[in-house]
Amino acid sequence: MGVAKAHRRDNLAAYLFLSPWLVGLFVITIGPMLASLYLAFTDYNLIQAPEWIGFENFSRMLSDQRLHNSLQVTFTYVFVSVPLQLAVALLLAVVLDRGVRGMAFYRSIFYLPSLLGSSVAIAILWKQIFGTEGLLNQVLAPLGFDGKGWISDPSTALGTLVVLNVWTFGAPMVIFLAGLRQIPAMYYEAASVDGASAFRRFRSITLPLLTPIIFFNLVLQIIHAFQSFTQAFVVSGGTGGPSDSTMFYTLYLYDRGFGNFDMGYASAMAWFLLVIIGVFTAINFLASKYWVFYDD
Repeated sequence: MGVAKAHRRDNLAAYLFLSPWLVGLFVITIGPMLASLYLAFTDYNLIQAPEWIGFENFSRMLSDQRLHNSLQVTFTYVFVSVPLQLAVALLLAVVLDRGVRGMAFYRSIFYLPSLLGSSVAIAILWKQIFGTEGLLNQVLAPLGFDGKGWISDPSTALGTLVVLNVWTFGAPMVIFLAGLRQIPAMYYEAASVDGASAFRRFRSITLPLLTPIIFFNLVLQIIHAFQSFTQAFVVSGGTGGPSDSTMFYTLYLYDRGFGNFDMGYASAMAWFLLVIIGVFTAINFLASKYWVFYDD
């Protein structure tokens, strides 16, 4: 009897310490998610009470050309920026893993963009760098290149955001560096004895043993890229311009919900984005068995 009472007391103490997290889970996470799921099937303008309309919001997506364009812009951004970002992160991780002097300093410096890349301040700075009178044009002018407004040109505006995302390589770089440190040195020593070149050692040892880390970074960065919002909002002034060339899906969702007060349609878009991210994540997990290798 005393043991059971002690167990109940321990359980009560555990729930007491967990209560802040449980309140946050149900009140801040699950509650709003269920509310947005309900609103996705309603016509709601933030002023009048929601009116149930069934799947009408989802059917509207089929004929919404601006939504289709936002999906195209977002997919282009994800498929271009994420591989480039991971390639740069892996390259720098390999360089730092060679035992560069002051590595702790370089690791901190390279990680810094990941902390600042999603901030409003960096987005404003990026807008200045790629503006007509920006730093990039000042560097190109002495080389004989005619500068232009890179952000105001529909053909290059999205590219500037891709460069910004690639620049925030710090987080995956640190994860790659941790993975490189876990590869046994005896593999490289044996390959060197056999006369394998540095490139051959990288291709035959580093990459295969690092595939679980590559897969982990790939999944995380794809999810993060699909959710990108701040950069496009600040750079385009919230319009997704020029000519909707930087109209990310999340930016269009924000415009429908808080610009046009079409909160029901915005909620439906949010759940559609969740489905898109879920599908891409599932595809990555299904495909991983063909290229991800584990020691066991």
